Amino acid sequence: MRVLFLSLFFLLALGAGLLWDYNRFYQTPLNLPQASLTLEVPRGMSLRQLTERLVALGALDQPYYFMLLAYLRGDAKRLQAGTYALRSDMKPAELLEMLVSGRVVQQAITLIEGWTVQQALEAIGRNPAVEHRLKPATPQALMAALGKPELAAEGRFLPDTYYFPKGVTDVAVFRRAYAAMEAFLDQEWPKRAPDLPLASPYEALILASIVEKETGKAEERPQIAGVFIRRLQRGMKLQTDPTVIYGLGADFDGNLRRSDLRRDTPYNTYVHRGLPPTPIALPGRAAILAVLHPQPGDSLYFVARGDGSHQFSATLEAHNRAVRRYQLRKSSE
Repeated sequence: MRVLFLSLFFLLALGAGLLWDYNRFYQTPLNLPQASLTLEVPRGMSLRQLTERLVALGALDQPYYFMLLAYLRGDAKRLQAGTYALRSDMKPAELLEMLVSGRVVQQAITLIEGWTVQQALEAIGRNPAVEHRLKPATPQALMAALGKPELAAEGRFLPDTYYFPKGVTDVAVFRRAYAAMEAFLDQEWPKRAPDLPLASPYEALILASIVEKETGKAEERPQIAGVFIRRLQRGMKLQTDPTVIYGLGADFDGNLRRSDLRRDTPYNTYVHRGLPPTPIALPGRAAILAVLHPQPGDSLYFVARGDGSHQFSATLEAHNRAVRRYQLRKSSE
């Protein structure tokens, strides 16, 4: 009888000790070797494999308790693949909750104002967090993948910083930027200033891309847009160098020559009146808003001062004086 009593006492004491130890495990934050740690959970990873990975990282020293907790919570087969950020103040139950909910680390992917679509494709093509499905990574292949093969790609993607989980496809990135541009144009086009010489949101996008490429200082966008709007209203040629450069494509070597200004491409606004056939870059929100709400005035010309700003003129005579002051003087120095 005494032996039975001692055995029962021992089992109760052992159970109480295990319960105390398990409760200590449950209440104790992860044992991370640093304040934060990145955990990769591949698709199909089992609970045991995950636990072994956490032990290898030094985050767990009682793996069986962790597995027991997962089974008790019903989380053993609910783990979501992805990249997770572990914190040193995180307790085991919080870790499981994060892994089951799929709160993965978000990757920042930025499209820059003034990039061409090809530049955006190349930048995303170099991003190791992106799954690259566009082969070849061309504007035409991109629009086909988006189900819009009849549309030109240039200018149709809103520059911004977008957040995605690791492994997002390049097509998904551009699909979101395309939808963002469509939504922004749908929102802002009805609010445009009256009597603009623009027949559609797409024409506004074309002009905004030119404003984006011509602007060195952000505050000048509405003023530059005003110049182009007035030139369109008067039937004047836009005569803007960035459109010529875009039309030259791979032939542009960094030097814009007088012969280039005479070359007859659809984008040469020294040769053709009106807007070019497509945008020439990705315009940002500010450039689009500048075109939809241009600054009033009488200036029809502008020339770069050399510091990022421009000298605006209402007459050709005043413009020629500004060219002699800021451009010809600069070329002779």
